[in-house]
Amino acid sequence: MRKAKALAKNGVVQIEDGLYQVKSLTNPFKSYMVTSDSCDCEGFRNFYKFHHGKDLKANCSHLEAVRIFKANHKKTGKGTTTRK
Repeated sequence: MRKAKALAKNGVVQIEDGLYQVKSLTNPFKSYMVTSDSCDCEGFRNFYKFHHGKDLKANCSHLEAVRIFKANHKKTGKGTTTRK
């Protein structure tokens, strides 16, 4: 959760409605594409691959960062950076 909070502060960029680009915490040259329920990081893909169909909800710090980012934006009306 600590990683997700750090990413939500300055690592999330809203690309369009429902699509976000989230920085990697371990590699400054890498980022991931995230929607409200998926991420293209390896951790998310591996969780999905091994637990698909078991009614478990996949999670990663990038997905959590987007959830926090969206919640903060709703509360303050600030925080969304849109790239077009």
